Amino acid sequence: MSALTVSHDPGQSWDDLVRLWEEMEWPEGSKVEIIEGIITVSPTPALPHNDIAERIQRRLYSVLPEDLGIYQTLSIAVPSRMGMLIPDLLVTPRRRNPEAWSHIPAALAELVVEITSKSNARHDRVSKPAAYATAGIPYYLLVDRWAPGGPTVTLYGEPQGEVYRVLSAVKFGDPLTLPKPFEVTLDTSEFPVV
Repeated sequence: MSALTVSHDPGQSWDDLVRLWEEMEWPEGSKVEIIEGIITVSPTPALPHNDIAERIQRRLYSVLPEDLGIYQTLSIAVPSRMGMLIPDLLVTPRRRNPEAWSHIPAALAELVVEITSKSNARHDRVSKPAAYATAGIPYYLLVDRWAPGGPTVTLYGEPQGEVYRVLSAVKFGDPLTLPKPFEVTLDTSEFPVV
C-alpha cells in the first residue's frame, strides 16, 4: 500500500492542522505525518526497512552518551515548513518535562535518519531534508534503498536555509563514518537490498 493524503484547506493555520493531526483517529499502526502542510498516512515499514533502522540504532547506542536518546516514533515539528515529521530514527537529548507529549521542536534533534520506501522516496529525498535543514538539524542520514543508480547512503550536514551539504555518500557495501559526536562507522554491507 502506498501513502494516502488527507485533503485539507490550503488556508488552514498550523495550529488547526496540528490539532487535526493529534485528534483524528488514524488507522492503527500507520505512520501519520504532516509534510508541506498535507497530512500523509503511510503503512508501517516492511522488515528490510526495519532491519536497516535496527542496525543503525545498534551502532549508535554503542557510542552515544547517556543524555542522548534514539527514538523511532517521535514526531518533530517544523512549523515554518508546515511539517510534523516522524523520522525513522531520531537522536535528541532525553527530555524530562516536554512542552508537548506528541512531538518536540525539530531544532532539538542532533541527527535524523530516513530510510526510503518505494512509494514515498521523494519525501525523504526532497521535502524532509528541506524541512530538517530549515530547522537547523546538524545531520541528516538518508538510506536510499530505491536510488536510481542503486542503493546508497548519504550523510548531509552544515544546513543553510533549506539546503544541506553532502558530507559523505556511499553505495551499499561501502562503510560510512559518522562525525562527532557520533564517531561510528556503519557497515552498509549488512543492509538488505530489497
